[in-house]
Amino acid sequence: MDLTTAVSAPSEAPSEAPSEAPSEAPSDAASSASSGAPLKVAVILGSNREGRFGPVVASWFLGRAAGHPDIETELIDVAETEPPATGAALVAPRLARADAFVVLTPEYNHSYPAPLKNLIDRHFAEWQAKPVAFVSYGGISGGLRAVEHLRQVFAELHAVSIRDTVSFHNAGALFDDLGVPKDPAQVDGAAKKMLDQLVWWGRALREARTRHPYGG
Repeated sequence: MDLTTAVSAPSEAPSEAPSEAPSEAPSDAASSASSGAPLKVAVILGSNREGRFGPVVASWFLGRAAGHPDIETELIDVAETEPPATGAALVAPRLARADAFVVLTPEYNHSYPAPLKNLIDRHFAEWQAKPVAFVSYGGISGGLRAVEHLRQVFAELHAVSIRDTVSFHNAGALFDDLGVPKDPAQVDGAAKKMLDQLVWWGRALREARTRHPYGG
């Protein structure tokens, strides 16, 4: 199993009897950032190939994420966003309301799937100033070459990629018939570490966007 891990003075009162003006109610974004509300994390399943292994990995990951108290997940499956003419308008608001992303990607021909690139390229502002983490799977490389290509793409979109990843090499042999990892300790620990980092970056960037809207 291939696991990659890293880490002013007040104004003068008027002559009349003073009255205190009500403070402006915070916006939803400001309230969310200041209250420490759970991060909204969009988990993107990046393959639509027939017979794909991605749903097995997605099911495992969503189960691990459900146990993390600081995040709420929503699955976005590229297979449900194609063709773009019908899927683009539906997925854009889901990406926009996310505070952070986790991309689940296989490795096809030394890189990541075309439908995933299509989904990424159809949007721009939705990715900006938000963190992106990766869970990859594949053959001997564990999908890590796909992840390295995705880091370059998301950097161009002004997103911040998380250093630590979870990767499965020869993924099909690592899960039992019920989709449970045969050696859960390592992958569960790697997932927790990655999610902890995603929460740190997600909160920091959510607060920063609230205080100073990003103008990239």
